[in-house]
Amino acid sequence: MSIENVREYFRKFNMEDKIIELKESSATVELAARALNCEPARIAKTLSFHLEDCPILILTAGDVKIDNKKYKEKFGTKARMLSFNEAETLIGHSVGGVCPFGIKEGVKVYLDNSLKRFQTVFPAAGSSNSAIEMNLDELEKYSNSIEWIDVTREREQI
Repeated sequence: MSIENVREYFRKFNMEDKIIELKESSATVELAARALNCEPARIAKTLSFHLEDCPILILTAGDVKIDNKKYKEKFGTKARMLSFNEAETLIGHSVGGVCPFGIKEGVKVYLDNSLKRFQTVFPAAGSSNSAIEMNLDELEKYSNSIEWIDVTREREQI
């Protein structure tokens, strides 16, 4: 189980008890925000993409979306998300629980500036009903991120 990989990962830092297992699903931003009783923007969603021959993860605030122009400027190619099946195979977590912890070797992690508005955020913890609350320093450290980037924009208001 993927949450067990995350628990094992955090055990090295004596942080496995910080993982929150929920009774309800946290597989989407809206469900996670409701289950954690926080605003959707504070959910650190983890998006998985193909980049050349390796997968990457980008953590963003829950209220933004990828800006294709910014993504192409940063990475030199069009944004192409991993499929449902590829996420588990290449990252090590199923969609709904994808996070930057306990992932397969070679996966690069980036943090989007949209998260910098918050003191703490809630990324998933390997399953569709788990999360962990972290401040940005912790997120940067434990995600082993490469750098902070700017590849998002606000969602259009309907």
